[in-house]
Amino acid sequence: MFETDLQFPKQRQAPFRDWSPSIHYAQYQRMPTGSLAERRIYDFELLYVCQGEALTIMQGKEYALTTGQLIFLPSGVWHRNEVLSGPDARFLGIHFDFFDELDIQRESDIIADGDEAEWERFATEAVCDSFPPLSHQPVYTPTLACVQLMDQLVHEFTMRPLGYELACKAIMLNILTHLLRLPVSRSRSYSSQHAQKLKEIIEQIEHTPSTPWSNKMIAQQMKLSIDHTAKLFKEIAGLPPNEFIHTIRHREARRLLRETDLSVEQIGERVGYSGIHYFSRLFRRHEGISATEYRKLSKVL
Repeated sequence: MFETDLQFPKQRQAPFRDWSPSIHYAQYQRMPTGSLAERRIYDFELLYVCQGEALTIMQGKEYALTTGQLIFLPSGVWHRNEVLSGPDARFLGIHFDFFDELDIQRESDIIADGDEAEWERFATEAVCDSFPPLSHQPVYTPTLACVQLMDQLVHEFTMRPLGYELACKAIMLNILTHLLRLPVSRSRSYSSQHAQKLKEIIEQIEHTPSTPWSNKMIAQQMKLSIDHTAKLFKEIAGLPPNEFIHTIRHREARRLLRETDLSVEQIGERVGYSGIHYFSRLFRRHEGISATEYRKLSKVL
């Protein structure tokens, strides 16, 4: 537990069956270089750096964050965030509580202002015997599978299809599990002599999804058999190579549909699909709506 006069964050020893997170906010955002105002929040936040560098000052400590890292911001703890690189710094923020104990109607309900804060509203952090609390060490480098889950959560929360509340709760539980398991998974990953090379290839796939990636191509770069490469790949990325490639391409396609005016055909080519009909079919299979409909809906929301 953090050492503060008010003993925040509040913690509750609870079995996993009692964990029931609710999502209050999940969104990508671009932020200019500079320091934000000091604040504290009623709920908890996962702040992930998609691109750029940031700094969080919390309880007299500085936590430097680079691309691919996130910080767990606890309820009731004063902190100040600073963007160190811009204007292209990009973040993913998820506000949540562990026990569905807060009623958040708008963003202003999240911030606890000065002496007017309602002490009983500060959310409680769930802890268990199996893992140390997330607040014990607030900076994490999530796995690629965890990042994909965060992206999926943002998508569900933004698009709000039927049953999205249940989907968000399930995804958030999965995200929390990934973060709690990180020390164990990290030790396993680094035990493999091929892990670093494979991580470099995974980063290449994320940055250049239009490359004609395949199981065979990845295995050739690893100088291993296709089956062995696929097994190692799934251990580190959480998905088999083909599924991971399609996931990255689809994630990038959604981003381009939301953030650019490129045509559907141009976006398909940019993410690695040469035929617009094939890309359109895949997109509809993933989303249940066409790419054009997705773009219109994302603009409305």
